[in-house]
Amino acid sequence: MNKDQVDGAGKQAKGAVKDAVGGLTGNTKLQAEGKADKAVGKVQSKVGDVKNKAGDALKR
Repeated sequence: MNKDQVDGAGKQAKGAVKDAVGGLTGNTKLQAEGKADKAVGKVQSKVGDVKNKAGDALKR
């Protein structure tokens, strides 16, 4: 795993917590922030995946 994958997973987890707390408390702003954080985290994780695949391809 590289830094982007780790950071992306962290953002997804943080977003999931915000989304859940926002849903439980009726705080739509917090819930929206959580959904946005999850989306950013997924993108960052995918960037890390691409970097890993590119590095693997260059090693061949």
